Amino acid sequence: MKITPVFLQSALIALLSVYTACANPAPYSKSHLKKEKNDKKNNTEILTGADQIPLYIDYLKGKNIGMVVNQTSVIGKNLTPSVDSLLKRGISIKKVFGPEHGFRGNASNGAVVNDAIDAKTGLPVISLYGNKHYKPTAEDLKDINLMIFDIQDVGARFYTYISTLHYVMEACAENNIELMILDRPNPNGYLVDGPILDTAYHSFVGMHPIPISHGMTIGEYAQMINGEHWLKNGVQCKLKIIKVANYSHNMPYKLPVNPSPNLNTEQSILIYPSTCLFEGTTFSLGRGTYFPFLLLGHPLLKGIYPFSFTPVGIPGMSETPPQKDKQCFGIDLKNYTPNQIRAMGHINLSWLIELYKAFPDKEHFFNAYFNKLAGGKELQKQIADGKTENEIRASWEPGLKQFNITRSKYLLYN
Repeated sequence: MKITPVFLQSALIALLSVYTACANPAPYSKSHLKKEKNDKKNNTEILTGADQIPLYIDYLKGKNIGMVVNQTSVIGKNLTPSVDSLLKRGISIKKVFGPEHGFRGNASNGAVVNDAIDAKTGLPVISLYGNKHYKPTAEDLKDINLMIFDIQDVGARFYTYISTLHYVMEACAENNIELMILDRPNPNGYLVDGPILDTAYHSFVGMHPIPISHGMTIGEYAQMINGEHWLKNGVQCKLKIIKVANYSHNMPYKLPVNPSPNLNTEQSILIYPSTCLFEGTTFSLGRGTYFPFLLLGHPLLKGIYPFSFTPVGIPGMSETPPQKDKQCFGIDLKNYTPNQIRAMGHINLSWLIELYKAFPDKEHFFNAYFNKLAGGKELQKQIADGKTENEIRASWEPGLKQFNITRSKYLLYN
């Protein structure tokens, strides 16, 4: 066949057309790439148990539901309260149970929260914090077929939501009611540290022999409560856990809603396992300011520390904070970034040790609450005896080693 210039030109045009079609496969390409991008995002984005409605909505239909919830119990990007969201889907919610700080999360730390009728939904709200009513009664659970626990925790032994979990599990077990847990990430899930609680110091801010920072989600912790037979008379709660999707313990997680009035920043949530111990001292830890758990000080440190702040009454946060209306001198932790706090990799005792050494009235540095928060009397004694942080931490290691072995049996995430 004779190859002419015209033939060569036609062949070249044909080849270019094929190449162009492959390189730019029509308008479909853009939408396809966008879908791939969204699919990739959906496969890696952390989704709470509550967010995964298709996994549990059918299970709720036809049942009378009780919900243990607060302001952190939200669904979706619009942060719709889970109670409101499920009611709109026709789910029969009969009662709401609120932990410390109340159903809507606007009660100050330690404030008594009474039973009420929720103004928005008309549902009865049973307080599990007011007047020592920590555990739902048989009457509270009358006609309830299924309980749901959906509360954001922060992974510290003295944060009372896990104590509420214990009592709800116990009540459900005793009344033959299943408990569904809509699991949520633990922002301190990377951290397992602190002294193991001595059960002689059992209280509502420390119910189980675990370290200060336990590194577990609510779902994992519930499995441990069952597995270690911590409920009264060894009863077992029937659990159904809707897991968090795309989550591991080491993942940073910024909470979309403040878990309580005084944990109002990402820094305060991450530093909380370290600085909450100051609740057991005469010091201000920043309650009565807008930076609780990030400011440490006392009036008697004037002339020793240049930094100062003055706690005042703040409605809904802390009306009567320690050292109210007094100028306190001490340490400012506001400039620690979340990454810096996580990078510490352990509970920081240096601030507690430093301020004890600097405080002129050592006899009155600690109060009776300290041993409950610490989980025993040993930490106070170690600090008073001048032990170094490394020496104190070494004393924790045997307990932490055993706890990690126990913890591994109940983990749902890497």
